[in-house]
Amino acid sequence: MDETDFWEIVDAAREGAEGDPVVTADLIVERLSDLDPESVTDFARHFEARFNRAYRWDLWGAAWVILDGASDDCFENFRCWLIAQGRHAFEGALHDPDALAELLPQDFDPEQDGEAEEVGYAAYDAYERLTGVELPELGFEEPPEEPEGSPVDFEDSGVLATAYPRLWARFRA
Repeated sequence: MDETDFWEIVDAAREGAEGDPVVTADLIVERLSDLDPESVTDFARHFEARFNRAYRWDLWGAAWVILDGASDDCFENFRCWLIAQGRHAFEGALHDPDALAELLPQDFDPEQDGEAEEVGYAAYDAYERLTGVELPELGFEEPPEEPEGSPVDFEDSGVLATAYPRLWARFRA
């Protein structure tokens, strides 16, 4: 499975789920369950690589503004959700986290959207469904203890408003 195949599965699931992250995860599991275990493992590697790429302070700051706070667990779930939004939104957010102000759907509701923990487990669930055993280790190094980049002072509204002016205007103004 290559990167294009990965994103096609994510996009088809998101579209079929009409944005519901639980249904998106279920649809990914269904699609992966039609593949062989090696392809499911490849999907898991693609997912994990993107999940790790998104472990950045600037993206965490954007999540903090959007969701009005984001704990460690919440930021993990946000990264799963961001991947589930597809390649355009994911790559756009990594290029410019403040661009999420335009990349997020207009009906985005911070109370209900922005977290998709189940999507992070989809490949694991599909692999176990196919083989009856847990997905083997993917071979990634342990993630760093701290996100990439410069820390953001989440408690300083002025810093957040300056760093994320479009997000601040959409979600906090």
